[in-house]
Amino acid sequence: MTPTLSLRQVESAEPDTTPDLAEMANAVRMLAVAGVEAAKSGHPGMPMGMADVATVLFSRVMRIDPARPDWPDRDRFVLSAGHGSMLQYALHHLLGYADMPIEELKRFRQLGSKAAGHPEYGHAAGIETTTGPLGQGITTAVGMALAERHLNARFGDALVDHRTYVIAGDGCLMEGISQEAIDLAGHLKLSRLVVLWDDNGISIDGSTTLSTGTDQLARVKASGWAVERVDAYDHEAIEAALNRARASDRPTLIACRSVIGYGAPTKAGTCGVHGAPLGMEEAQATAQALGWDSPPFTVPDDIRDSWRAVGRAGRQAREAWERRLAAHPARADFWRVMATEPGADVVDALAAYRQELAESRPKMATRKASQLVLGVVNAATDLTVGGSADLTHSNLTQTKGMDVMNAGHYAGRYIHYGIREHAMTAVMNGLALHGGVIPYGGTFLVFSDYARGAIRLSALMGVRVIHVLTHDSIGLGEDGPTHQPVEHLAMLRATPNLHVFRPADAVETAECWELALTSPGTPSALCLSRQDLPTLRRDASWNRSATGAYILRETPGPRDATLLATGSEVALAVEAAERLAEEGIATAVVSMPCWELFERQPPANRAIVLGNAPRVGVEAAVRFGWDRWLGDQGAFIGMGGFGASAPAPDLYRHFGITVDAIMAAVRARVAHA
Repeated sequence: MTPTLSLRQVESAEPDTTPDLAEMANAVRMLAVAGVEAAKSGHPGMPMGMADVATVLFSRVMRIDPARPDWPDRDRFVLSAGHGSMLQYALHHLLGYADMPIEELKRFRQLGSKAAGHPEYGHAAGIETTTGPLGQGITTAVGMALAERHLNARFGDALVDHRTYVIAGDGCLMEGISQEAIDLAGHLKLSRLVVLWDDNGISIDGSTTLSTGTDQLARVKASGWAVERVDAYDHEAIEAALNRARASDRPTLIACRSVIGYGAPTKAGTCGVHGAPLGMEEAQATAQALGWDSPPFTVPDDIRDSWRAVGRAGRQAREAWERRLAAHPARADFWRVMATEPGADVVDALAAYRQELAESRPKMATRKASQLVLGVVNAATDLTVGGSADLTHSNLTQTKGMDVMNAGHYAGRYIHYGIREHAMTAVMNGLALHGGVIPYGGTFLVFSDYARGAIRLSALMGVRVIHVLTHDSIGLGEDGPTHQPVEHLAMLRATPNLHVFRPADAVETAECWELALTSPGTPSALCLSRQDLPTLRRDASWNRSATGAYILRETPGPRDATLLATGSEVALAVEAAERLAEEGIATAVVSMPCWELFERQPPANRAIVLGNAPRVGVEAAVRFGWDRWLGDQGAFIGMGGFGASAPAPDLYRHFGITVDAIMAAVRARVAHA
């Protein structure tokens, strides 16, 4: 059999002087052991078991440059089994990442360390995504692989030609989100995606046979993947499998039959090595069994030099790409796209459209207003990539001229995610993390429950993902309480670094879309109505939603009461205020499209908006969270439990979310003021 040249050999055009890969793998293994021992916590088993696979991957296949970890055409690596984070930190130290000196490994899991308990995007160079919640990494990687194909369709192999590699564990494949991701990736034929499965047969409770008997290779193959199995310690077999994956026209899963805690004399192959230090005695015995005679956190010079040579080899591939880019006619456009900023054209187009809406004052559902706004946005920028979890014609997320992205046609800008809310959200995280696109995707607000894990990660990482969440209240009507969100606004608002928008009309919808598009470090949730709403705003000269809350209707003199409302209930508040004025009760109306932005306003500004008069909050959702705005004497008109099945007007009357109820609450507060 003719030996296969490694990618590093081909690209460097130098003889392969790599020393014994087993020694390089042992350096990874023993650094992981030392880091967990020093922290007195962590997960040594996976890094020990997969050290050889990772060594072959990084030294023979992957194209990265530690000196330029953000090089656009680099291969992406996702440690989906994020509990094994010391594997990645050890690799980064050995490869020469400047921010991962040995001192960081010694401070593993300590406050402020780059080597956090799980890989965290933005904390250390080369961490492509935050992982740890199992299944998120493999699904986010699908988004990265999809972004690569989308940009390749636009710029060609000369500028975009890289792969996404994942190390996943048994837990990742058990999580339901993994099937959503595997099915979608196979359907889209994402051949640049390769998953290395740490097939060790052990979970925290013990053998995986306690809870699963699934033939994972058969499952994944049935979803359109290429699959094969290798010995996790046969370096030639691992490299050959990776080379076959590079030539495949399908995504590939390589089952790496491994031993958790490989090398540990008494704990290898047991659940005891999954999530606890080996202990000093076992750590020393492991070193002896592996023939490793260096002290903890010490790597022999020849092995360290070999790893650093691997790190430097990627520089040549990166420099070759930079030369191609410099000579490419699309160079300026490529950098514009990778900057992923919508630009002044979008802002100007939305400003003009807001003014048009304020003048024409249409009556429409905010989900329909969102579609019309998206028509303006998608015409003004080519960065947006939309989609829906099989609710395109309900979420109204597709606009004129948006081709569908599918296998063989990755240039499209619309994705049919299927009924996979969780995967859709994690895939959007991957699209955003890759760069070059601004993703948005739609489902019903009530199904944000299904997407919660990935929504949380988008907020934790600070990536611009836009969640279009329609049918936002009992206003959806006859589908009943299973589809009527009541606690979901509170859940989303409780999430740090997530903008939750609930616009009151078409003008506010346009404003909220602008804010979502121009917030690069924050994901957004646009909560939109099914029922038609009147346009309340007459002035659209500036984006009033940017303040989070503003006075929509002020009183000519001192206020007797203030109504605070969001979304579809703002119109009820305005009508109530007008009728109260006829009774001589001066009532202001405050629209609160985004609590998070309002919280950032100076206290004096918030005080002006809220006023000193008694307050009544109105929202077709539960009260939780409202008391911060209402004060001790405030009243709330909303939901006290789940909804029911009936036409929307009947439901609003049944649950007491009416103009009459608002007026009665105001009268009662004013009488006791």
